[in-house]
Amino acid sequence: MKNPNNRHELVETSTTWLVVLTVIAISFGGLVEIVPLFFQQQTNEPVEGLRPYTALEMEGRDIYIRDGCHVCHSQMIRPFRAETERYGNYSVAGESVWEHPFLWGSKRTGPDLARVGGRYSDEWHRVHLINPRNVVPESNMPGFPWLETNVLDGEHTEAKLRLFRDSFGVPYTDADIAGAEAAVKGKTEMDAIIAYLQSLGHALK
Repeated sequence: MKNPNNRHELVETSTTWLVVLTVIAISFGGLVEIVPLFFQQQTNEPVEGLRPYTALEMEGRDIYIRDGCHVCHSQMIRPFRAETERYGNYSVAGESVWEHPFLWGSKRTGPDLARVGGRYSDEWHRVHLINPRNVVPESNMPGFPWLETNVLDGEHTEAKLRLFRDSFGVPYTDADIAGAEAAVKGKTEMDAIIAYLQSLGHALK
């Protein structure tokens, strides 16, 4: 039997009140936690030293997404000692202002790649991507041997860079965009994804 003096019970037993109060609580939380971020410079401004991806790196990023690398690898180093000692400086918002979509990830089957750029040689990455167990015997990562034979034609590269400039404010120049197709044409997908991986994490170490 309901007790009319028990307000908590009234909320729990009334779907309408429960929904209304839940929406109010979530809205308030969003206003307090999310809205201030739009007015904080460090969340909207690129960190010093950040540069846009080159045409080849942009193609590599798309291959990284296409082949599902972001499903097993994060690009978000949390501010915990165990992570910063292993991977380097924790991630900050200013590193991702030109990322659309961002590739922070939500699960780590493999290691975080936010600062993998320059950690290994191009040849190491090539061997690792063809057959990971050749360099990491215990790895459960699949191989991607087709990357070495698939050749880029650059047909859409110029349009990608223009889209990122016009829609997201990434500071590509007209020269960057005009030369995009020529910069990637004839390169392999392996060249592209290695270029992308080697570009990661140089703004902060």
